Amino acid sequence: MGKQYVIGVLVANISGVLSRVSGMFTRRGFNIDSLTVGETESAGLSRITVAFRGDDDIKERIVTQLEKLHDVKEVEVLDEHETVIRELLLLKVRNDAATRQDIMAAVEIFRSKIVDYSKEALICELTGETSKIDAFIDLMKAYGIMEMCRTGIVAIERGANCLRTLMERGQ
Repeated sequence: MGKQYVIGVLVANISGVLSRVSGMFTRRGFNIDSLTVGETESAGLSRITVAFRGDDDIKERIVTQLEKLHDVKEVEVLDEHETVIRELLLLKVRNDAATRQDIMAAVEIFRSKIVDYSKEALICELTGETSKIDAFIDLMKAYGIMEMCRTGIVAIERGANCLRTLMERGQ
């Protein structure tokens, strides 16, 4: 299984780049645990955050292959101790009088929010580290999860280090 790695990839915000990045993983038989993409503060650039498992050799091969791709501007392996990593969960759970108080207590303990309330269901929103999201899901299973969706992880380095800054310096 290996260690989990998180890579930040700065790319040109044009059609086909995401397909080339994900295709590189597919062609080499590497599984992606999480993939998120979005625009950055810089016009014309997007940031892709990829999480995968493997050993140091696999990590180095992935970085090398990503750096070769057209329209990839910067690739950086993010140090888990120097990076803020978060995920978002929307979870719909059955709402009934017998379990409502327990669900509300769990929502409060996890610092979640109720973003929709109906007689039949509650929709909870939770942001946090993957372990927190997983723990909340495990707890809510007892109350009847009706539906859920979660983002992949997003990650940004602590302090002044930025992918864009590395690219501009040519490092």
